[in-house]
Amino acid sequence: MAKILVVDDEPQIRKFLRISLSANGYDVVEAENGRGAIETHRRERPDLIILDLGLPDLDGQEVISAVRETSPVPIIVLSVRAQEYDKVEALDRGATDYVAKPFGIGELMARVRAALRQRPADREPPTIVTAGSVTIDLARRVVGKDGAEVRLSRKEYELLAVLARHADHVLTHAELLRAVWGPAHVHDTVYLRIYVKQLRHKLESDPNRPKLIVTEPGVGYRFKQTSEE
Repeated sequence: MAKILVVDDEPQIRKFLRISLSANGYDVVEAENGRGAIETHRRERPDLIILDLGLPDLDGQEVISAVRETSPVPIIVLSVRAQEYDKVEALDRGATDYVAKPFGIGELMARVRAALRQRPADREPPTIVTAGSVTIDLARRVVGKDGAEVRLSRKEYELLAVLARHADHVLTHAELLRAVWGPAHVHDTVYLRIYVKQLRHKLESDPNRPKLIVTEPGVGYRFKQTSEE
């Protein structure tokens, strides 16, 4: 029985989805806001998330990004926002599908089945990334160096997490900006340079000769987990 997390601040919508999903053989857990969704995802490890964007505390787009830091779980956005911009941003952040409200339950169930068929066979990615003396616990959002915790700002951590999840692969400036700042900032490379510099000062032995977060000239950056020596 697949477990589905329903995230919506409207009790009547959650009730309707709970009844419909349960009738189709799914186990349902619920959250009424963004922070609750992130915590429930970490605790329950659902097989799929149905997510509203208009939440009272966090925007649903932020929830997508937070979930994607640690999990490839399918996410179906279910929202009254029908503008192309909202759809593009959700998909760029990692949503699997986008359904506009009002919706037909038959169509939604078909999309749920399709998303579950496409989920990765192994949905438990590594949660701890180690490179030299630096350790990144993606599940707990804790970064350490030489056994001591390193304090990072929210954006510093988000940038580091994206790089670490793709260790030893080059990520372009646009990919990093889209993942951390959103699609509206894909050309704001000054943000990227500033935060990479800050991370290097906190994590590198010699920030002026980085060995952990290396520059790929004209392309982007790479988090080096393996040594080339």
